[in-house]
Amino acid sequence: MNVDDAINLDDLRKLAKKRLPKVIYDFIEGGADDEKGLTVNENAFGKHPLMPRYMVDISTIDQQTTLFGRTYSHPFGIAPTGGIGNYHWGGDLMLAAAARDANIPFIMSGAATAKMEDMAKIAPDHGWYQLYTAKDKSISEDMIRRAADLGLSTLVITVDVPVSSNRERNRRNGFGRPLRLSLASKLDALRRPYWFKNYMQNGIARMANWEPYVGREVTAEELGEFVAGQIHGVLDWSVIERFRELWPRNMVLKGVMRPDDAIRAADAGIDGLMVSNHGARQLDRAPSPLDVLPAIDAAVGDRMTLMLDGGIRRGSDILTAFCLGAKFIFLGRPTLYGLVAGGQSGATKAVSILQREIELNMAQLGCTEISQLGPDFLFQDPHEPRRNRIG
Repeated sequence: MNVDDAINLDDLRKLAKKRLPKVIYDFIEGGADDEKGLTVNENAFGKHPLMPRYMVDISTIDQQTTLFGRTYSHPFGIAPTGGIGNYHWGGDLMLAAAARDANIPFIMSGAATAKMEDMAKIAPDHGWYQLYTAKDKSISEDMIRRAADLGLSTLVITVDVPVSSNRERNRRNGFGRPLRLSLASKLDALRRPYWFKNYMQNGIARMANWEPYVGREVTAEELGEFVAGQIHGVLDWSVIERFRELWPRNMVLKGVMRPDDAIRAADAGIDGLMVSNHGARQLDRAPSPLDVLPAIDAAVGDRMTLMLDGGIRRGSDILTAFCLGAKFIFLGRPTLYGLVAGGQSGATKAVSILQREIELNMAQLGCTEISQLGPDFLFQDPHEPRRNRIG
């Protein structure tokens, strides 16, 4: 099977798994601790059956969605994922180009392996930037100024990484700093010729956005050590307020999972929230983003734009999240699968699979526009209190 033969996202996942050494694939797929959160995220959607409405004119299905005043062709975008150049060389900019061509947003990770300046050249109207707060406040503030000077529309502040999590799969594979690969891992890499060739030619990908702050020429490994020493900076509400003062356009907090934090974000003038548990890679016992979404919607859905990230594997998952209060969806692993499987065309394939599934499911539901989605399209158990969407 090749990328053109893939009919769903899991097909792309299987292709990606064949192309990557286990140590790299496991880094993408893994979670924290017992990795129960990965299953929790995906299974949350199945708890909300969709209710079709038939005898509706579905000759026109429109999945265009407006987010922060811009209309995108689909109700989803590409979430930030770090280290992409280690999975597919040049992959950050390939994802940006795929997003541009599909007219959806792409969020460059704070641990990206390309420069935000290069992303802005490729996708000036579709690229956002995600910030990891540095211990040295001047670094974070300069990154914000760089993104603002480039004219990027949206800054995403990730708030859910106060410390490095316990990712046992990575530790067993020797994936860490420094990288200590077992003989079995090295032999496994040799069986992935495309990946191995790129690795031998290019080495470990550099976290390019951090290079100006090291003060000297360093290897990719040394740069990674520098970033690791900076990336868990102090992040409290005073820092958020300072970032709000510096950033002139849309500001989003990624990782908010509590209604009280959501209310405080709204009070601080934040424009949007990305409800997310970091793909179940931080706190394994956290609830799924979908499960906490309705309470956050009830708290601030009329004051700010709510987005969701985590566990999306089908177009129907996206529609379910909209029914529960989301105004937009972001996903990370699925487009990585496509990228690894087939470069930019593979990422485009992942987008097209979701687009088709959304269109078919909207037609089945008797829903002709994304804006029509709400609790009425969810099955309501007569023994449970009726869902009320606020906002």
